[in-house]
Amino acid sequence: MTSLEKMIRERRSIKSGYTTEEVKEETVVHLLESAIFAPNHGLREPWRFIFVPAEKKDAFIEKLVSTFPKEKQDNRRHYFSQPAAFLIVVMKEDPRQKQWDENFGAVCSMIQNFQLLAWEQRLGVVWKTNPHIYEPKVHEILNIDKDEKVVGFLHLGYFKEEDIPAPKKRTSAKEKLTIYS
Repeated sequence: MTSLEKMIRERRSIKSGYTTEEVKEETVVHLLESAIFAPNHGLREPWRFIFVPAEKKDAFIEKLVSTFPKEKQDNRRHYFSQPAAFLIVVMKEDPRQKQWDENFGAVCSMIQNFQLLAWEQRLGVVWKTNPHIYEPKVHEILNIDKDEKVVGFLHLGYFKEEDIPAPKKRTSAKEKLTIYS
């Protein structure tokens, strides 16, 4: 097995148990500079990023939590307080379906690149697509334009080796493969 195959198979979404180590802007930018080499039709580069570093996180969380019903705010505050930082990935939407699909595929590929690069540096990432990514009030907080889509919140934080989740069984590709005849 190559080192790339090994990394793809060993990468995990790190959802909790982050250390207190700061996720620095320079690290995120460095990872993004390679992640953006994802395939994208016509080199449209349909992405942009919003980084929420540790020193801005509490204020951001309070704004974010205010968009939830009162009875859910304490729960959401606890949930959003766990990661050390956030990277919000935004896609420019194209009104043409084919181009929209190509752009979405490109952004998803870029996120996978970012996750693999982060894993290599022991930076945990989980890609979240919770309902708040569709909330107009959240879009307003983030200055999301009408022709943009929030593809996800990437929760970021360093982790300890012993906190890596166990692998989950995957269905063999052979079971999902049909040979055209």
